[in-house]
Amino acid sequence: MKKVVTVVGARPQFIKAAAVSRQIALSGGLIEEVMLHTGQHYDPNMSQVFFDELEIPAPSYNLEIGGGLHGASTGRMLESIEKVLLAERPDSVLIYGDTNSTLAGALAAAKLHIPVAHVEAGLRSFNLRMPEEINRVLADRVSTQLFCPTEAAVRHLAAEGTVRGVHLVGDVMYDVALHYGQRARAECQVLHGLGLAERSYALATCHRAENTDDPHRLQSIFSALALLAERLPVVVPLHPRTRKQLQHHGIDGLLGALRVVDPQPFLAMVALEQSAQIILTDSGGVQKEAFFYEVPCVTLRDETEWTETVELGWNRLAGASTRRILEACELMFRSRPAVVGLAPYGDGCASQKIVELLVCAP
Repeated sequence: MKKVVTVVGARPQFIKAAAVSRQIALSGGLIEEVMLHTGQHYDPNMSQVFFDELEIPAPSYNLEIGGGLHGASTGRMLESIEKVLLAERPDSVLIYGDTNSTLAGALAAAKLHIPVAHVEAGLRSFNLRMPEEINRVLADRVSTQLFCPTEAAVRHLAAEGTVRGVHLVGDVMYDVALHYGQRARAECQVLHGLGLAERSYALATCHRAENTDDPHRLQSIFSALALLAERLPVVVPLHPRTRKQLQHHGIDGLLGALRVVDPQPFLAMVALEQSAQIILTDSGGVQKEAFFYEVPCVTLRDETEWTETVELGWNRLAGASTRRILEACELMFRSRPAVVGLAPYGDGCASQKIVELLVCAP
């Protein structure tokens, strides 16, 4: 039996990890997984209900390291993760995505000469002003197994000189979408609770520092949402940090035009995504979920790692310009993209492939 320590720090990483953990549980005891939560992002919705919805146990370790500057928090994580790895002595460390927890887990393992396996390897925005981009590049550099979601990710790694240990497995989020999509539609009553009909509303999320920490960008985005709300209801599950910044910059008055709700439980968010007429977001995960559920998306960023969604017509980059956001929405309303026949994110078996590669690793 091989032992794997999985390092996660934010709600989206738990959702991705759930797909792989499910396959580990089906591996017949070939892998023992130890889940470590750094506590990087506090999320009140990560209660026992959250873990029950995902059908995974709560983490074995919760370091409760959240907040603070990037260097300080990453350093504290690195120190604490190292202690866990010395105690657990795993055969490999499994990391996800691009958070500070991802980087801390990668560095802690690499310095102890423990192989690192990176899910979502090879993604690039080519914007080094984004902390996430730095985390991706550095995590990939020290990883032994690089699990790529797309052919573009494989090409990015090759361009950087990394070809060894690179595996095109597909996107675990597609696995998640297939597994939970039908369940959310059947079980979740969030639309009824909010008095919404299918395809009658826009869904919007905004949480990235590049938007929330810049008052001009933040005001432009929420001005666009308020104007869009003159056409159809705009549902905004509002991140606590975004609410705080809106209040801090004195632009929270724009919220009055919107249907503001608390951050939603996992299945409720899936149900809202599936039934929206259009989605506006700065989240990489929500961009892909919109694509998986065939909902047009407007991305509130100047670039995206998920270029396939743009190339296939389901996603438009609008940045933080009020005019560009509304123009992108109008284009999406006028011409719905064709149903996608291609499968840029794999066949829905990425998690199974990852587990097989972990088992076979030397």
